[in-house]
Amino acid sequence: MHKLRLKDWVILLTIVPIAFISFGLASYFSYNRSSELNEFLTLRSQSIIEPLAITTKEAYVNNNREKIRAIISAVHRSQSSLIKSITVFTLDNQILVTSAYHGDTNLMRLKPEEAPPSYTQGEHFDDFIIFRTPILDEKFDSNNVLTPLGYIAIHVDKSWIKLKQQSQYIIAFSLAFLAVLLSSLLALKLIQNVTKPINSMVNAIDRIREGKLESRVTGQLLIGELNFLKLGINAMAQSLGNYQNEMQSSIDQATIDLRESLEQYEIQNVELSIAKKKSQDANKIKSEFLANMSHELRTPLNGVIGFTRQVLKTPLSDSQRDYLQTIDRSANNLLAIINDILDFSKLEAGKMVIESIPFSLRESIDESLVLLAPSAHKKELELSIKIDNSLPDSLLGDAMRIKQIMSNLVSNAIKFTQHGSVLIDVTFNIINAKRAAIKITVADSGIGMSNVQQKTIFKAFTQADQSITRLHGGTGLGLVICQRLAHEMKGDIGFSSNKNHGSTFWFNFECGMNTLPVTGELEHLRLADKSILYYEPHSHSRAATYDILSNWDMKVTKVDTKTQLDEVLEQSAQDENTHFDFALIGHDKTSTALSDLKKTITKIKPQIANIHLAINSNSPSLHDALLASGALSCLSKPITTNKLYSALLAEPEYLSTPNKNILPIKVLAVDDNEANLKLINALLCEQVGEVVLADNGLKALELCQNEIFTLIFMDIQMPIMDGISSLQAIRRNSYNEKTPIIAVTAHALSGEKERMEQQGFDAYMTKPIDETMLKHIIYEYCDINYFLDSDKKNSHTPRETLPLTLQEEHNIKIIDWQIALNRTGGKENLAKEMLIGLIEYLPESKREISIALEEQNSTKLTKLIHKLNGTCCYTGVPQLTNICQEIETQLKKEAALGSLEPEFLEFFEQIELILEQAPSVLIKLNSDVPGINI
Repeated sequence: MHKLRLKDWVILLTIVPIAFISFGLASYFSYNRSSELNEFLTLRSQSIIEPLAITTKEAYVNNNREKIRAIISAVHRSQSSLIKSITVFTLDNQILVTSAYHGDTNLMRLKPEEAPPSYTQGEHFDDFIIFRTPILDEKFDSNNVLTPLGYIAIHVDKSWIKLKQQSQYIIAFSLAFLAVLLSSLLALKLIQNVTKPINSMVNAIDRIREGKLESRVTGQLLIGELNFLKLGINAMAQSLGNYQNEMQSSIDQATIDLRESLEQYEIQNVELSIAKKKSQDANKIKSEFLANMSHELRTPLNGVIGFTRQVLKTPLSDSQRDYLQTIDRSANNLLAIINDILDFSKLEAGKMVIESIPFSLRESIDESLVLLAPSAHKKELELSIKIDNSLPDSLLGDAMRIKQIMSNLVSNAIKFTQHGSVLIDVTFNIINAKRAAIKITVADSGIGMSNVQQKTIFKAFTQADQSITRLHGGTGLGLVICQRLAHEMKGDIGFSSNKNHGSTFWFNFECGMNTLPVTGELEHLRLADKSILYYEPHSHSRAATYDILSNWDMKVTKVDTKTQLDEVLEQSAQDENTHFDFALIGHDKTSTALSDLKKTITKIKPQIANIHLAINSNSPSLHDALLASGALSCLSKPITTNKLYSALLAEPEYLSTPNKNILPIKVLAVDDNEANLKLINALLCEQVGEVVLADNGLKALELCQNEIFTLIFMDIQMPIMDGISSLQAIRRNSYNEKTPIIAVTAHALSGEKERMEQQGFDAYMTKPIDETMLKHIIYEYCDINYFLDSDKKNSHTPRETLPLTLQEEHNIKIIDWQIALNRTGGKENLAKEMLIGLIEYLPESKREISIALEEQNSTKLTKLIHKLNGTCCYTGVPQLTNICQEIETQLKKEAALGSLEPEFLEFFEQIELILEQAPSVLIKLNSDVPGINI
């Protein structure tokens, strides 16, 4: 918006109003004068014509034209400046006498249809006016009105009136113009007297703002206020000059003080450097202590747990078995505490890596609940889970960490609940076509927490009850680790709780949507339209199971009381058309559970042959007793989809064997590690028609220059030519410019995937190669119909492993045969060959890495660790794999070798443990034991 200047304001407030007023008054007075002249002309004309009519009446009556002519001629001569013509007309509009025959008498004559005027009337034209007045007889007619004899018309000239009016206008507007001109001259003089000093002041202020504080406003001003302003500006400039001088003095003094302070800071920096070195030494000692204690604690614990389980396999008395099971549980609790502390240390150091691999959400939840259910059953708690049926099952994420958070929340709920229930709800929200947000809520009816306890619940090494009489143990790290893990998975964790009224914990996380199913789909059409009678007194369990059955399109009749159950059975007995294919009966584990369930089975059996039970107990003896009473199956709560489906169809192996098709494509696999190359070759041969191998980037380039491949799997770190250089060369000069190239690396550093994509790779895979992930990659870049056909027939691959106890599932193994089998797609001979290769390679690798450490050669060390990491990925040594990935991550971040001393201690410890256990493992492998878990 344009701002008005002082000059504009003066013009606006002086000249413009005066102009409006002057021209307004001139217009007003000119108009009034013009109206007065017009009125004067009319009155004067009337004063002439009306006496003339009276005077000529007698002559008109006597028809004395000469007399009439003499009268009107005399009047015309006397008023010649005003009157142009006078004419006397008869009633029939005929001219009787006129004073000027050369005039236009037709204008003065009335029109034929017009009646003679009864009074004086005027007809106005631009330059003249015609006045007409009647010549009246003195006699009245029958209507008492004077009778007109004729009429007189005079032609009045307006030219002299117009001349006077124009003169009046000229004079009035000239005076107005002179007034405006005079006011403009005065305003300009005022502007000159005001703006010039003000501009001088503005210029002086600009110079002062530029730092020229010696500038002053000069000259004598006529207006007192401006003179005061001049004095004020000069005084301000003087003050600013004084302030600047004082400030400069202060700056000089502050500079001197700053130099002294900097000298003091240098001394303090030296002291801080010394303190920092001491702190780093202390941290190094702490890390060494943590690594040593981990080794010292895990080694005896491994012996205690291992031999305890061996003894448990021998014949024992009940008391001995109870004692050994107590030892086993205690040892596993201690191991869990150690793992919590190590996880917390990794999170604090930012070394925790969240994976993104395909997994089945429902299967992961089932695995967690199978381990936690016995604890809930022991306390006779109702453990129930409800999963949204529309929730996708095949996802991309870190299943192990999801299970870790869920297990912690559910175990806490069971731990702090003495009676009642623990309820789990799983819901989700779609973020976009490729991402979903999963939310798991765990609600219990336990002791709850006070407001004070709630404030410290997420603090490390803190528990809600910290008194010496507390009933529940633990490190106080569980929820802290859960919170950190949830944040790592782009989620959060929260809770609500009331003292003595239970708690509700929830956590959410983001997962990718996997387009390929991880597990085979249930053929629920086999249960469609089947009828089932469902009795369950617990509302949450009833609603969860009802959703599962309804999703299978079964006809469900649900009851929640024994009375309703009896009524339905009675109605079914009376109505032949009412029958049920299945009965599912839920029950609590109480002192009278066995007798109550036997009575219920006896009551239902005559009408429903297929009776299935769901109880909150995993006691084999109780299950056997109920099966002997006539039940077809006995399920331990919570009821899950797979468990219920298997029970209703009485088919434990309810999924068919996969019928794999070979995709007719040619794939190139590039890796410098012989074991890795052998494994990826075996995995690819199961899915594609032809696999070509190359052990370095240069050889891969030569192959790409001679033939075309459908897919290329490229390792990153290789001798001769690395993966990135090979990619660039293939894109630049080969027949495979547009062939999808997938980066395959054993390194899972944060940001590695984005870096590979920026280099030009189409996709990214981490070692160990997951068979499902490999299939997912081929699915993205090859024939989709092949996978859609095979997935319809897909199922679990049978596992040839020995049965595991619940404690063994928790234990992290030094050598895990099951992982080795999984990594090789169930190929036992390949898994054995790769494990033997690792054991033979470890001494040489240990020696080379030790030499590189002594030489402090980070580059050589990174290559050696990367090579060993790639070998470990496929050989079932999870702990060595983890520590290799951790060390490689830190080396790529250019961490100092001294700061990695604790990690290298654990690294060499794991190598020693593997070499120590290798002979016994090899003996068991050579004896063709179907599965090994150590």
